[in-house]
Amino acid sequence: MKTTARKMAMVVNQVRMEDEDSLDLIFWLSKDASERLKEVSRLRRDYFTWLNGSFPKKIEKVINKRPL
Repeated sequence: MKTTARKMAMVVNQVRMEDEDSLDLIFWLSKDASERLKEVSRLRRDYFTWLNGSFPKKIEKVINKRPL
């Protein structure tokens, strides 16, 4: 039985930074608040664990909403 190697083409999409920002905003606004907070919490946990080797026992809870 002979196996054939598959080739994969690299695809690049160039997007202006301004367009990327608006696409990010549209994506995150399509999620409900609990999903956004869950992702922020995951990112904070991952960052602190990477930076310090562990997650701090206490972090002040502050939520600021950016005006649109």
